[in-house]
Amino acid sequence: MFVAPLVGAALVIAVAADPFHGATVDTNRSMKEKAAATEPLVRSATRCIVRTVTANPHYRGRIDAKIGDLIVDAMPACLTPVRAMIDAYDRYYGDGAGEAFFMGPYLDVLPKAVEAGADHAAP
Repeated sequence: MFVAPLVGAALVIAVAADPFHGATVDTNRSMKEKAAATEPLVRSATRCIVRTVTANPHYRGRIDAKIGDLIVDAMPACLTPVRAMIDAYDRYYGDGAGEAFFMGPYLDVLPKAVEAGADHAAP
């Protein structure tokens, strides 16, 4: 499933974000608990983006250079779950971790997640 690479990326960003630096970090939870807390938010944001991209009439079921444009076009419709995901990363891993995760590992695998989600949704 496409969530596995995103969860893996979450663990990488958690280590890179120095989870014990910053006043807003939740230091009372283990890395496993933090990943479990953020995974549903990653899944929700991803589902919204997949649904919005694949519903776009310009999406033709293939991954090409234009998929990035369709993902960008989907962001306004998915702002609430994406913002929740970013905010949770900031809360659990430290200020800036959410944006770093979103702009890095998350967007790196999102086109494949869209492809996998579209394939899964196909009759």
